[in-house]
Amino acid sequence: MADLTGRASARLAARLEPLARRAHATASDPVKSSRSAVVIGRLLGAAFLVCFATGLYSHLLQDPLPWLPLPTRPAGLYRFTQGLHVITGIAAVPLLLAKLWAVFPNLFAWPPVRSLPHLLERASIAVLVGASLVEVVIGLLNIVQWYPFPFSFRATHFALAWIVIGSLVVHVGVKLPVIVRVWRRTVGDAPDAAGRFVTRRAFVGGVAAATASAVLLTAGQSVDALAPFNVFAARRMGTGPQGLPVNRTAAQAGVTETAVAPDWSLEVLTPASMHALTLDDLRRMPQSDVVLPIACVEGWSQSASWRGVRLVDLLAEVGAEPTAPLVFTSLQTRGAFGRTEMPPEYARDPLTLIALELNGSALHVDHGYPARVIAPGRPGVMQTKWLRSIEVTA
Repeated sequence: MADLTGRASARLAARLEPLARRAHATASDPVKSSRSAVVIGRLLGAAFLVCFATGLYSHLLQDPLPWLPLPTRPAGLYRFTQGLHVITGIAAVPLLLAKLWAVFPNLFAWPPVRSLPHLLERASIAVLVGASLVEVVIGLLNIVQWYPFPFSFRATHFALAWIVIGSLVVHVGVKLPVIVRVWRRTVGDAPDAAGRFVTRRAFVGGVAAATASAVLLTAGQSVDALAPFNVFAARRMGTGPQGLPVNRTAAQAGVTETAVAPDWSLEVLTPASMHALTLDDLRRMPQSDVVLPIACVEGWSQSASWRGVRLVDLLAEVGAEPTAPLVFTSLQTRGAFGRTEMPPEYARDPLTLIALELNGSALHVDHGYPARVIAPGRPGVMQTKWLRSIEVTA
């Protein structure tokens, strides 16, 4: 039986070897070299590391650790980190495609496996490539809020990030001798190789131009200076009700009737009592004006002028002290963020409002009328709209 299996394997190898060698020769190009792979790879690796760090911060804000205090200042911190996360994620697309093109001939190397370490190396590369492609694709789909897949985007994106970084560390460790040898090579030692279609220098320049273009034509959704060049991003600054974009409308949240009901009131629940505050009650309280950004996980952001009751004043009015997380409940009947928690450091910040107005007029229903939360340095999904209740847990 073993002899039969050996003969079958040898026959299969004899048939596959010339096919693999022809495919390798066809895919090969002087530009597809270790140097090209390292030049592109170090930029791609940097983009992945920035995405990983900023993505971790975003998840930490959405699922805070009870023992870890979170910064409320600078007020635009999350706008910066999440904008950077999406910008580098978009930049990673042409870099990833260029990296795969540079190493594509290696797919047809023969023999496909030379030893157990070589098998593990190829397996780690397969994991890295597969996870990276899925991570980037679902990230792009999230930017436009299109979810054709049956799994949770946030949980999957988070899990894949760890897989990508882990397999990247393994890959860099295995390829470190090659990376060091190529990285240290001087310009004089590395002539501009001429490929079948372009030179190495033209290839790298084309990748740089594609990456810069992808950033320039989309980063204007979060970077004010680049807003005039925003051609392809899903959101544009200044577009939407009251000059502010909207991710989730009142119709999508199922609150078109309850949000404008004349008998609406905001319930404030404390361990000792319950208070129902009407919109007129809130308007009679001292009002504050703040300028804070809305920064969404999809990467868009914009600063706006908000007016309303400071949360710390509202809590003092009902005799409550924010020493533990507060629970905010929305009127919305659809969506994952109808109920959110706010760590006490945000509740105590004087910039945190129960907002009643936006850019000089009463909140548009799509922006959370009759009342919503706006706090410094938090993701947009945590800035609860269409408030129904606030619970002081301790």
